[in-house]
Amino acid sequence: MQFQDQLQRKFTLKNTPKRIISLVPSQTELIVDLGLRENLIGITKFCVHPVELVKEVEIVGGTKEVKLEKIKHLQPDLILCNKEENTFEMVAELEKIAPVHVSDISTIKECLDLIKQYGELFSVTKKAEMLIDAIQTEFNDFQKFIQHLPKRKVAYLIWRKPWMVAGGNTFINYLLELNHFENIFSRTPRYPEIELKMLSKADFVLLSSEPFPFKEKHIEELSEFVKLKKIKLVDGEFFSWYGSRLKNAFQYFKQLHLTF
Repeated sequence: MQFQDQLQRKFTLKNTPKRIISLVPSQTELIVDLGLRENLIGITKFCVHPVELVKEVEIVGGTKEVKLEKIKHLQPDLILCNKEENTFEMVAELEKIAPVHVSDISTIKECLDLIKQYGELFSVTKKAEMLIDAIQTEFNDFQKFIQHLPKRKVAYLIWRKPWMVAGGNTFINYLLELNHFENIFSRTPRYPEIELKMLSKADFVLLSSEPFPFKEKHIEELSEFVKLKKIKLVDGEFFSWYGSRLKNAFQYFKQLHLTF
């Protein structure tokens, strides 16, 4: 059977993959929610959902660097990667071990396309269709909710010292736009370093819970540049994880808007 990933790369599988290695946290969660938990034989140290996975499944490294010999020893049928999370060099080495599916996500449509592809790859089309329908319903409802809300200029911080934000051409920026948030750094590279004085142009500053775990103490740290009431902690997983996490993301966004 021949398949194609989201980079239009073709690969061949003799049978439905039963031994899966996922090197992307959000895709690991998606695999579990598609009922394929028992097929996961390798994950990264960042695959923290569901929480018990890191204790039960073999850890093969991180998203940027993996233990190739350990992966080879596990004899996977298919390895799941992502264009942004994993490197080109890593994918090239992994393909010497097993077929590799690479996702490329920047919109809701591409998220749903990935779920559909996984449904076909792993012979769980019914579960995939149910998940797609659930996400689409939540998305449609959210679009009605958001249409009359005002647009707000925001900065979305992802790292501290150096201070870094989500820029343009990112899934985070896409979700910010869906929320009627105008990213003041949308015309910059994907994840630029900034000077804190630049935050004064934003109506609100959003501090993500990941990859840097911003906390209440960091709000005080930024108060010299932004008024305290304009700084908000947000759940970074809802703004950057795709796949099955989107089932609950739009309810989270609704609750977040009630705090403005």
